[in-house]
Amino acid sequence: MGQPVTFLSSTSPKPGVLRFELNRSLTGMGHERYAKGDEILHDRPPDVLARRIFEAGDVDSVHIYGSMVTVTLASSDQGDLETVLRELYTYYVPGVEIPSDEELIAMVE
Repeated sequence: MGQPVTFLSSTSPKPGVLRFELNRSLTGMGHERYAKGDEILHDRPPDVLARRIFEAGDVDSVHIYGSMVTVTLASSDQGDLETVLRELYTYYVPGVEIPSDEELIAMVE
C-alpha cells in the first residue's frame, strides 16, 4: 500500500553525481543538504529519504530541492537507490501485517 514514487534519472557532467527528478515535491521551496556522517534528526519526507539513501549505497552527500534529488557518490557503488526512491511512500510491503481497524482506532485515541 502507498503510492510508488516515479522519477526520471540522469547523470551529471561531474562524475559520481546522480540526479533524480521525482513526481512530487519533498521540500517545497527549501533546500535540504545532508552529508555523510551527519545525524538526521527529523522524520520529514526529505529526512527519511536522505537516511535511506545513505543506508543503501556509498554516498557522500544528498541535496534535495523541491522534487530534485542530487546524490554525490563516494565510490562507484550506488546501491539500489532507484528502489529507495520508488518505495519512499510504500508502507505495507510483503511480510508486513496490516493493522486492523481496531488497532488503528486505538492509535488515535
